Amino acid sequence: MMDRKNFLKCSFFILGIIYFGHPAFSAETKDSCLECHKGLDEKKLSEPAHFSQNDVHVKIGISCADCHGGDQTSDDISVSMDTAKGFIGKPSKAEIPNFCARCHSDSDYMKRYNPNIPTDQLSKYDVSQHGRLNAQGDKKTAVCTSCHNAHNILDVNNPASPTYALNVPDTCAKCHSDKEYMKEYGIPTNQIDDYKQSVHGQALLVKGDRSSPSCKHCHGNHDAGLPRAIYVGNICSQCHALTYELFRKSPHKAAHDKLGIPECEACHGNHKIMKPSDDMLGTGQDAVCVKCHNSSSKGFKTALAIKSSIEDLKIEIAQAKELTAKAERSGMEVEDALFDIDEAGNSLTKARAYIHSFSEEEVDSVVNGGKSLAKKADEAARKEIDNFYFRRKGYVFAIALIFIFSLALYARIRIMEKNKKGGTGE
Repeated sequence: MMDRKNFLKCSFFILGIIYFGHPAFSAETKDSCLECHKGLDEKKLSEPAHFSQNDVHVKIGISCADCHGGDQTSDDISVSMDTAKGFIGKPSKAEIPNFCARCHSDSDYMKRYNPNIPTDQLSKYDVSQHGRLNAQGDKKTAVCTSCHNAHNILDVNNPASPTYALNVPDTCAKCHSDKEYMKEYGIPTNQIDDYKQSVHGQALLVKGDRSSPSCKHCHGNHDAGLPRAIYVGNICSQCHALTYELFRKSPHKAAHDKLGIPECEACHGNHKIMKPSDDMLGTGQDAVCVKCHNSSSKGFKTALAIKSSIEDLKIEIAQAKELTAKAERSGMEVEDALFDIDEAGNSLTKARAYIHSFSEEEVDSVVNGGKSLAKKADEAARKEIDNFYFRRKGYVFAIALIFIFSLALYARIRIMEKNKKGGTGE
């Protein structure tokens, strides 16, 4: 009869055989594809065999034969590469989307490995600009391997992956920044340079903010295409929900729809979107409003009024800040005033968003709230400054009294000492 100790040893041994015997974990698994190709002199044939252990397929035990077919257990090339055993070999570029989709469009199959991976990539690709060109026989257009690589495919969260957030712009730029490659399509090639200067590009590539939009967020990834004018607002609203909601209710919405003008892009641009400034508003030299509205139009007057309202709030906040700083330097309590200034600053930010309503009344309703807060902070700071001067006068008066009292006391003491000396006959 087996004792408990030996039973546990035996159980762990059997479990180890089962676990490490799985193709994904066993170094002893027969794979004639790898063994043969690693020894080949031609780089394009040997390189794919040197898989990285970070490859997403290697990690889950998917082998060469799982994609290319054949019999990986045989060293006989006529058997291992036998079409009767399903050998496919290297697919043509045009065949690659359907080649990858054999697994990636099969939801039951994909659930075995990662249920979170979508299985609609092929259907999206087929309607994309790339997919349509591929269907037309264009041999230059992007397919799966153009972005993900053919072998050594890395997880999207791996910083070395071409689809990692910070790498996406350069991945797209491999084709889209190549003037010679893109010449026949009539597409500009300065997008990546413009994007890197933009507020989005700076946030992603300089600050490392992976939530900042890149090419795929606006154009799509598998369903990549050129956004038409009617789509632009909806695309931007994925992040800028409030501003688009305000714009959608504004008189500009109907005008843009009628004229076919891209909504957000008309004022902010597309790839080279710079950080908005108040100079864009109003009727000044850098104002975008005057591109469409002349000096006699209602839009011109509205832009001027909104700009003036924003500037008034900025002035009142600045004044409140200056007085509060003065009170703080004097050692007075200004916590409430600082809070109100912060809230006034939030109103300024909100008012800048409400500019997209293109309504003087809407903007003023927000601005007036900010002005009330700035005024409250201003009054609180003035009160503290007055208290400081009042206290300082009180301190001076108190010191003067103490000084006078001290002099009187000193004089009294001197008289007493003199009288004492006179009484003793000295």
